[in-house]
Amino acid sequence: MMNTGTPNAAGRSPAPSFRLPARNCLVALGIAWSGHLAGTEPSASTSPAPAATQAFEALPEVAREHPILFVVRHQYAPDHHNTATFFPKARTEYNDGAFTGGSALKVIDPKSGGTVRTLFATATGVVRDPEVDFDGRRILFSLRQGPADSYHLYEIHADGTGLRQLTFAEDVDDFDPLYLPDGRIVFSSTREPKYCMCNRHLMANLYRMEADGANIHQIGKSTLFEGHASLLPDGRVLYDRWEYVDRNFGDAQALWTVNPDGTGHAVYWGNNTASPGAALDGRSVPGTEEVVCVFSSCHDRPWGAVALVDRRLGLDGKKPVVRIWPEDALRLIEETGWERFDAFTAVPLKYEDPYPLDQRFFLAARQISPGGPTGIFLLDRHGPDRLLHAEAPGCFDPMPLAPRPRPPVLPERRDYANGEGTVFVADVYQGRGMRGVPRGTVKALRVVESPEKRQWTRPAWNGQGQAAPAMNWDDFNNKRILGTVPVAEDGSACFRLPADTFVYFQLLDERGLMVQTMRSGTLVQSGEALSCTGCHEDRRSTPPVTLAKRPLALGRSPSALEGWHGPPRLFNYLTEVQPVFDRHCVRCHDFGQEKEAKVVLAGDRDLVFNAAYNELWRRQLVKVVGAGPADLLPPYAWGAHASPLLRFLGPEHYDVRLSTEEFDRVVTWVDLNAPYYPTYASAYPSNLAGRSPLDDAELARLEALTGVRFRALASFRDNQGPQLSFDRPERSPALVRMADPTSPGHAEALAIIRRGQQRLAERPEADQPEFVACDLDQWRDEFYRDRQALEHRNRAALREGRKVYDR
Repeated sequence: MMNTGTPNAAGRSPAPSFRLPARNCLVALGIAWSGHLAGTEPSASTSPAPAATQAFEALPEVAREHPILFVVRHQYAPDHHNTATFFPKARTEYNDGAFTGGSALKVIDPKSGGTVRTLFATATGVVRDPEVDFDGRRILFSLRQGPADSYHLYEIHADGTGLRQLTFAEDVDDFDPLYLPDGRIVFSSTREPKYCMCNRHLMANLYRMEADGANIHQIGKSTLFEGHASLLPDGRVLYDRWEYVDRNFGDAQALWTVNPDGTGHAVYWGNNTASPGAALDGRSVPGTEEVVCVFSSCHDRPWGAVALVDRRLGLDGKKPVVRIWPEDALRLIEETGWERFDAFTAVPLKYEDPYPLDQRFFLAARQISPGGPTGIFLLDRHGPDRLLHAEAPGCFDPMPLAPRPRPPVLPERRDYANGEGTVFVADVYQGRGMRGVPRGTVKALRVVESPEKRQWTRPAWNGQGQAAPAMNWDDFNNKRILGTVPVAEDGSACFRLPADTFVYFQLLDERGLMVQTMRSGTLVQSGEALSCTGCHEDRRSTPPVTLAKRPLALGRSPSALEGWHGPPRLFNYLTEVQPVFDRHCVRCHDFGQEKEAKVVLAGDRDLVFNAAYNELWRRQLVKVVGAGPADLLPPYAWGAHASPLLRFLGPEHYDVRLSTEEFDRVVTWVDLNAPYYPTYASAYPSNLAGRSPLDDAELARLEALTGVRFRALASFRDNQGPQLSFDRPERSPALVRMADPTSPGHAEALAIIRRGQQRLAERPEADQPEFVACDLDQWRDEFYRDRQALEHRNRAALREGRKVYDR
């Protein structure tokens, strides 16, 4: 029986309200592809042609013994990133409006030679991401009924009956569902509304709920995207995760694992690999320790090559890849390198949605011809691809509609008190991240939060990628220092950490300078006890014999975080660091002063940042990683230790004498990757880089008057240094260089700059304590808080043994 409607409040399907015209055209070996989506009525089944029957009979038994479930839909429209596939309905979102409807959930039966049945069809919506229950009798999938709807989760019986909707949240997209061994469901969702830091697109995290849709709660908290969850044989969840801290956006999407309760997030493969830019849609291969996945690109749809990865051979690079389709795509894998994250766009026939049948055979969607639609293919580890079926507009998500082994149910390792977890590090000197660092060097461990991005602007600052709005010179993250904890003499540390907070760790020496830092994030759940051996240790190894003695940090209670010059707060360069330069440096390093040619350290506000910040970066007085490479960097590779600025912070430089706190403020800022803005919210979202108080027309006039290309200043590559001062307009370098200070042009330019000064006084930008965000950003923040209130409501229900639903 075919469903063509949505369930009513009682869970029963109403009379059909929309249909997918779908004429099936079986394509097997030797049969041409044809057909289109619109213009014909759906049929419950399609009989195969004689040649097709013979083709299916020639298939290996493993590919013939069960029906194959698949989705018919249009390929997602091309967009900025491989995660941009759901095109949210809200008009406040960046990539709304690219939704294309017309889709169906179907089954093809190899035993009957290729008969196709339609289980569910929609002419206006999209079906995606099906998953079959362990008994083979139910199917989870995500459905959006049309452009005015969002993606919600549904369940249907394997015969096409019993359709019911499980999630209902408005202006929220739910997709990539997964049955868990205990009957609950994990899925990806935009329920914590956050945005891509290197652009403007809505992101998603992992969530878990009861089988009936009750008690939805967040189990992943990375700052960008978590998707394509599947199960490993031991009961853990394998998923792909896009996140970056102080590193390049394009090669930071790898395979990760997590326990179903949200504890124990850990890298599985590819986090320090330059190409592929993304490892997606991983699934465990039965009877092996291999995983099949898609090697994709940053700026592409979620397709590319299909690869078999055996992590026993390594956690990065080419060596663990034991097979790849197509074979010549092996040359595209690179463990190191710069901006190689789109290399897999070169694969001529793109693969998607791999599903292992056994150790040799795999189902996958694949393009039939370069640039053409996708069909269902059988991949053979030792032979050519075989086309099983194709129909317009394309076929995706093939998998057996059959029972499968149920992994073990893992015990809960957390509570829902929204409190703290505990982190134990056995020995910070263990691991390749600390090679060559003498024992005794590290005295403390700093915990830094990398918060989510809740707002965006259309204009961008073009650093390493697009930051919209501008945040830093060459990076995307804002930072919040949560505090430091002691590291014992043996390298161990044990401390309490706020739950549900995306953080990273830095190791500090006796002066508080960074020795090594993470460039990825971690989190603990409330009540979780998280442990690691060392710093970038081999995750496949056990602790060394030297750890047989009880670590010193376990001989005391877990340390509390010791704050950094006050309570935790978003780091703001202007309030935390600039006062040090104002007090000690500006008397010489100012506009019109003796050392102006060396460096200007005045705090005058420019179009995007301030003068001192611009100068310190542009003149390379700070050596920081910015949006750095995928490679694991050695100790002291960047930061205060490596920065020329450090040489000028002591009495040997014109008797400069910083207090201990002042020194700490400057070096800590450098070790945090020299950030500027504390928040992504903006007061001027339509102007240059989302930060300028002057609009484009005013900047164009200033350009005509002064000859300075101000609109090119929204990029560190074209930046000519500070050109304007909104604090002291008459000292603006662009004015000083004008030939005649008494000319009408000079007076007009000065008036425009003073207009910007007045606006900043009335409406300060985000670097000022009096900052108030624009109306849209305030609305976005309110929506975020509303969603978080629902999250806390659901967790309260879990603590109290109640059930709450979207409705």
